[in-house]
Amino acid sequence: MQKEPKSIIISKLRERGCRITRQRRIILDIILDEDCSCCKEIYYKACKQDPSIGAATVYRMVNTLEEIGVISRKNMYKFTGNADDEEMECVPYCRMELDDGTVLQLSDRKFRQVLTCGLESCGYMTGKRIVKYTNNPGQAS
Repeated sequence: MQKEPKSIIISKLRERGCRITRQRRIILDIILDEDCSCCKEIYYKACKQDPSIGAATVYRMVNTLEEIGVISRKNMYKFTGNADDEEMECVPYCRMELDDGTVLQLSDRKFRQVLTCGLESCGYMTGKRIVKYTNNPGQAS
């Protein structure tokens, strides 16, 4: 059984010597649960839950998460699942909602696998592999 993404990230933070404070948990929950486009937005949401959270705390937490490889500022503060540890495979990278209400959350690896299979079945790539793709988070599909 795989650990949930939040517990994996908390483990990685502890490995780095970070204390997991209430403020850090709030910031982590906001990044995991909501679509935020910048640190300022994360800060405003965090302040609603705990007015003692400062902007510097948010910026430091975002920097730390980026350093351990679980988020990318290029992807609008989405968790990437690109950390070295294979346990990060379960961290959502791509979220899709189907017309029947089903919600799919795919890791980066699973998203590449689905994309590759789709491209192969449509005849776009045979015997090739994806080396890079760009996600445009500014547009909803």
